[in-house]
Amino acid sequence: MTKTAITPTRQENYPEWYQQVIAAADLAEASPVRGCMVIKPWGYAIWEAMQRDLDQRIKATGHVNAYFPLLIPLSYLEREAKHVAGFAKECAVVTHHRLEANEEGRLIPAGKLEEPYVIRPTSETIIGEMFAKWVQSYRDLPLLINQWANIMRWEMRTRLFLRTTEFLWQEGHTVHETKQEAVEETLKMLAVYAEFCENILAMPVIKGEKTASERFPGAVNTYCIEAMMQDKKALQAGTSHFLGQNFSKASHIEFLNQAGERQFAWTTSWGVSTRLIGSLIMVHSDDDGLVLPPKIAPEQIVILPIYRNETDRSKVLTYCQQLQQELQGLNYHHQPLRVKIDDRDLRGGDKNWQWVKKGVPVRLEIGLRDIDNQAVFMAQRHLPVSQKQSVLRNEFVATVTSLLDTIQNALLVKAQDYLQANTKEINTLAEFNEFFNGEGGFASCYALDDPAIEEFIKPLKVSARCIPFEQTKEAGICIFTGKKVGYKTIFAKAY
Repeated sequence: MTKTAITPTRQENYPEWYQQVIAAADLAEASPVRGCMVIKPWGYAIWEAMQRDLDQRIKATGHVNAYFPLLIPLSYLEREAKHVAGFAKECAVVTHHRLEANEEGRLIPAGKLEEPYVIRPTSETIIGEMFAKWVQSYRDLPLLINQWANIMRWEMRTRLFLRTTEFLWQEGHTVHETKQEAVEETLKMLAVYAEFCENILAMPVIKGEKTASERFPGAVNTYCIEAMMQDKKALQAGTSHFLGQNFSKASHIEFLNQAGERQFAWTTSWGVSTRLIGSLIMVHSDDDGLVLPPKIAPEQIVILPIYRNETDRSKVLTYCQQLQQELQGLNYHHQPLRVKIDDRDLRGGDKNWQWVKKGVPVRLEIGLRDIDNQAVFMAQRHLPVSQKQSVLRNEFVATVTSLLDTIQNALLVKAQDYLQANTKEINTLAEFNEFFNGEGGFASCYALDDPAIEEFIKPLKVSARCIPFEQTKEAGICIFTGKKVGYKTIFAKAY
């Protein structure tokens, strides 16, 4: 059996494998606060890379960044009944505003608040309160706001990056004059997310609409992108919500239209979070650790100097530093190449394995022989660890950006092939049960958007992921009810 860095392997115990990849790559760890995580520098660098790219995309579509309070008055949430009901069990509530020492010297809550505050589970209600002040006329529209923030949802079962009590995200909130404009905004931002996932994360996604039972609380329509992990489960990678006038009526976001009539605005909200790091791990990583697409890797190339004494060290480091400067002078997708020299006082094999487990796309080992040959000894992370090759230095510099594109594309194609191979057309209820009692994956079948279907899928721990945008419009027969239906739905076990 081939020795791997991660034990157990994906096939032996996928949930434990996932945790071990995070530990080996030094991405994050559990914090002393229940259900929360500490995102360590390498993990946070990945989030920063995601944030930079997404922020540019969001601003390119006309949105601007702002920031809103962490604490939301309970009465604000109560205005939108469906919304508060959807989040009630996950809300953390602040009831006091100070601490005092008791007779035993222990700190106890004091100064009870007249109205409790909820630590934001999402910001529609507090942002809606401000929008009601900012929007008075059609001339104030559209209002396009984005926020980078932290969120708290009191999760019962937590898992690093995928589901934690506190997590980081961006949430967009917009106000529009017409229903059509708001719907177009909702779909436009979903397309931004999908393009980011596929082009930057090398992660294929299925775009579609959520069924009524999976819809965001208070939304008219929820649209999503769904990705397949290597255990064939689905992960909701991003959502975009058409809120209609529901939140406008709750928050009194009204304006005078061009005819001088007062009307409620149309609103949207949309967001992605640090669970994208979890998806990145589960789509690409292997039994040697994390695998990162070049476009999102904090370091795209790591240079590992190899020497035996101080005399050799000076010569090797000079060569490595000159190479680093040359590479950093190149642009890869409009940014300078990210190149690191690792000259820590560690055994060469240990350093090499650390960068393998961190997922850096390209590793260069450089010793005296490589200098004599004006070469580099190169390894690519997505290929077997033992597969290395000597490349002339000038040739490597000349082709490195195309090499990174090749790696990026190879990861996307591999993930696309896996998604396609594990998506099955299901035509009967018996096939559906057999599929999910077996290896599972994505099941595409004719199914009504009907809550009654829950009784068929709940025992299998399966959910309706989305009604895909891209599908043939031929009608068929719902495998659960026997009624005619004009679309197919994707079902899967999910995170």
